[in-house]
Amino acid sequence: METASLTGLIEDLFYILVFYYVFKFLARLFLPVLAKKVVEKASEQFQQHQNYQQQNHTQSTAAEKPKEKKIVGEYVDFEEIE
Repeated sequence: METASLTGLIEDLFYILVFYYVFKFLARLFLPVLAKKVVEKASEQFQQHQNYQQQNHTQSTAAEKPKEKKIVGEYVDFEEIE
């Protein structure tokens, strides 16, 4: 069984710090590119959904019959007399 040593602890802390800074550096390089791709893909899906909805709406309104208006009578504008 090995015992813990101060040099082993310092070595582990060094590796943790190196990993942290490498990860931070790579995140600064690649995160904006990944975010841009995600936004572009979401925008594309939104546009496709809008086009699909618009096509369905135009097809459904074209299939409906125009409703007939019932002619009830004339409109008369009354004025109050004081």
